[in-house]
Amino acid sequence: MALPGKSRRQQLREQQLAAARKQKRNRLIVWSSVIVVAALVITGATVAIVRTVGNRPVADMSAVQKFDNIPAGQHTEQTVNYPQTPPVGGAHRSAWLNCGIYDQPVPNENAVHALEHGAVWVTYRPDLPADQVERLRAAVPSTYMVVSPYPGIDAPVIASAWGYQLKLDGVDDPRLQTFIQEYRLGPQTPEPGAACTGAVDAPGKLA
Repeated sequence: MALPGKSRRQQLREQQLAAARKQKRNRLIVWSSVIVVAALVITGATVAIVRTVGNRPVADMSAVQKFDNIPAGQHTEQTVNYPQTPPVGGAHRSAWLNCGIYDQPVPNENAVHALEHGAVWVTYRPDLPADQVERLRAAVPSTYMVVSPYPGIDAPVIASAWGYQLKLDGVDDPRLQTFIQEYRLGPQTPEPGAACTGAVDAPGKLA
């Protein structure tokens, strides 16, 4: 029965408007939930890499792999079958690789000797886009660093020091700088401060 003062058409119109408003509210609730879930996922992924201490962002280095009991000071002119890729220590050539930036793969055995002297070796997939390679080269210090492509690695970028290694998500991964700060000439270095120049260059050295 129609309410006093309102026609059936008016009542029907009001019901339609009320239903439309309810549908709109439901859509807003659904989309708000989706946005909240997405934000939580993104935040969780970011926290997995970067956390904060006070107001200062600090990279989460829990993914750093440590390899114990790696013998130092063992020289060989033979090819070495290293258990890690790239290697993080062990027997190596008597001549170290001169630290610097290379656009071709470098010999493992010479690079490992550079690690023994305190260098950090940053390797990247050869198919990494050129602009990313340039950003990577620009991001590293000028001394006690080796940067080179490395075929077959299972991460876009890998940072290695004597006895330590970290697989990175890319050239902009904030953990790279923390790794360099912690392990370049770090306490794990068997011969910290020994020369990183004056030995041998590999083909493709740029700087």
